[in-house]
Amino acid sequence: MKGEPRVVERLRAASRGDAAVPQPVIAEIAYGIERLPRSKRRESLQDRFDLVRTELGRVPWTDVVSERFGFIKAALERRGQRIDDFDAAIAAHALAEQAVLVTANLAHMLRVPGLKVEDWATSEG
Repeated sequence: MKGEPRVVERLRAASRGDAAVPQPVIAEIAYGIERLPRSKRRESLQDRFDLVRTELGRVPWTDVVSERFGFIKAALERRGQRIDDFDAAIAAHALAEQAVLVTANLAHMLRVPGLKVEDWATSEG
């Protein structure tokens, strides 16, 4: 949502079927926008959000996602490395799809066993 030039460039280079947004990301963005007071910034973020929802597909929450969520939560709990439920849900979507998760939240996502992550804002991925 920040419009990072490298991220935008990578998205433009990807075909429509190669990039999708997990449903929990949609929920987190919607919540973040709703918390903001009415302002030009909120309007700008809402416009970007609307564009993201129009241009990118979704990764639905399936039974496989739920199973991966349970695996992630239990595995990290056993290691004493818990992460937020929304982060675990986002990671579960990527694991269920056997996809690479593009995120700037490497501190949490690199804890998830078997998850492939890239930060397009800071590297070539």
